[in-house]
Amino acid sequence: MSAPRPLSAALLSGSELYREVVLDKLVHARESVSIATANVKDMFIEQGGTFRSITEAFVMLAERGVRLRLLHAELPSRPFRKSFDRKQELVRGGLDLKICPRVHFKAVIVDGAWIYLGSANLTGAGLGAKGDDKRNFELGFVTEDFDTIDRATALFEAVWSGAECGTCKLFEVCPDPIGDGPPKKSKRRGKGKGGAGSLVQLGKARRFGR
Repeated sequence: MSAPRPLSAALLSGSELYREVVLDKLVHARESVSIATANVKDMFIEQGGTFRSITEAFVMLAERGVRLRLLHAELPSRPFRKSFDRKQELVRGGLDLKICPRVHFKAVIVDGAWIYLGSANLTGAGLGAKGDDKRNFELGFVTEDFDTIDRATALFEAVWSGAECGTCKLFEVCPDPIGDGPPKKSKRRGKGKGGAGSLVQLGKARRFGR
């Protein structure tokens, strides 16, 4: 464990998270956005005076050449999947998705230079445009601290690359393993019903079963 050190960060709650993380940073990314979340829903955000699906913001970013990655723990909501499937820019690989049931940390890393870490998921009641009387009670902090960004990015990359699959005790029940499992359980399941091989992949994004 590293020694404690001063950290310059801002602690946010409620709608502050929506405004700072989504409206001020995510939609203005120039190079990359990496999101880790347990739950994914078709949350709405304000764009051009109207409220639109977050997938439309992802399309806008993808068209600007921003690399988008979404690491999630559970099957995204049906509305999100339907919205995703209507966006050919995302289906063709504009938004890469990978699922890992052990992911429970919530992070948004923008351009490798700014990060949000906290409790809010990529949902309307978490990071979306819900009213204050409908939002979850969430807390999170944002910072440009390079050590914090590096450590969070290292965890994200380890999961994203499948490096953690080699020692994962949940590999045999994972819906769509990213990497190879432990040596003693490296034999992959067949393509029958319920096996990893039966899952759907759209575009370049690793996808989830319907």
